[in-house]
Amino acid sequence: MGYPTFDVILPHIPCNIAFQMSSTKPLAERVRPQTLDEYIGQEHFTNPGNVLHTAIQQQTIPSMILWGPPGVGKTTLAKIICTALGMRFYQLSAINAGVAEVRKVIEEAKAFGKVVLFLDEIHRFNKAQQDALLGAVESGNMVLIGATTENPSFEVNNALLSRCQVYILKELTNEHLLTIVQQAIRKDEWLQQRNIVVAETEALFRFSNGDARKLLNIIELLAAQGSHIHITNELVTHTLQQKIALYDKDGEDHYNIISAFIKSIRGSDPNAAVYWLARMLDGGEDVTFIARRLVILASEDIGNANPNALVLATACFQSVQVIGPPESRIILSQCATYLASSAKSNASYMAIEEASQCVAKTGMLSVPLHLRNAPTKLMKSLDYGKEYAYAHQYENNFVNQEYLPDAIAGTAFYKPGPNAREQELKTFLKKRWGDKYGY
Repeated sequence: MGYPTFDVILPHIPCNIAFQMSSTKPLAERVRPQTLDEYIGQEHFTNPGNVLHTAIQQQTIPSMILWGPPGVGKTTLAKIICTALGMRFYQLSAINAGVAEVRKVIEEAKAFGKVVLFLDEIHRFNKAQQDALLGAVESGNMVLIGATTENPSFEVNNALLSRCQVYILKELTNEHLLTIVQQAIRKDEWLQQRNIVVAETEALFRFSNGDARKLLNIIELLAAQGSHIHITNELVTHTLQQKIALYDKDGEDHYNIISAFIKSIRGSDPNAAVYWLARMLDGGEDVTFIARRLVILASEDIGNANPNALVLATACFQSVQVIGPPESRIILSQCATYLASSAKSNASYMAIEEASQCVAKTGMLSVPLHLRNAPTKLMKSLDYGKEYAYAHQYENNFVNQEYLPDAIAGTAFYKPGPNAREQELKTFLKKRWGDKYGY
């Protein structure tokens, strides 16, 4: 389960002192597990004999990154570790905290000895902010426990990542969620007074979407209706009125689902494409964001295999701006299914990638004299443009001359893909250039 984020440092709370129950605290906080024995889920590294359980027993906890979906127990696990170590605990949110707050914790560590810093949403720290953690982590003055819903390979810089163990927290199963509900009912006095009976769980699990915090919030909402609560699918659905959004436009789902959408189109699966499109639209995603990605895909993944793809994608982008939701979903669906059903080629994308790598490797090579512009007499006297052959003055509007710098003459960046239309382009280029570019 998660934990409400504090925006301030908690400087004088020994972690081995249990938090007292309070009616003002949310249920998720009141029933938060205090030990690994109470902790539910993540058995692959928390059960006896597994890596983290052993490390806690041996008091050899390394700095770590906890990576997993919302509500699977990242903050709870951090607090359990701190309790087991008996160390001072500090909690920061990377949304609000910066280098100044981190340095305060480091100074506390110097004054009081080794501390645990739990940094929630560590992926929101930029490189400079992450670098501020390196010294304390490397010296051992601080055990850093970072939590993230994003892939740390992309969001945490290599220097910090190399100093931390990465533990992947898996999604909670329905069995885990049921156990969490049952444990909460047994543990919380306020719930006990409501005489709660869980008769059906399908709606509970569907609306909580694997998030234990969200699940307990729903239980608390239902329990607030009175005593003798009989939880059924109908009661849950009626109480919530509408489904809890399963799509976070600012979080991991935003990136994961657009990724699945693009990859489905690239993989020529229109059925999967419209499913992920529906997920985004249902979650309130910006239709222009979706359309913009379709325009990019039309060039990156289809390109000259079907030039009409870019035309349709551009028209789609313009149309959704004029039409807007909800009708724009029809336009997006047409474009997505067309692109998914089209021939594919990334030859144009690879061409600019290879050309960019060439520029980075060879530097700014001089433009050959015959290709230079000569707007002044001085430039003409320096032979700018002197030997340039105007293609339209030759048969078939083509003349064999060099257009690349001498150092990279004959380099083929564009390699037509094995599809009908690009094979036509390849045949055309072969007739013009012969074997020069390997066509």
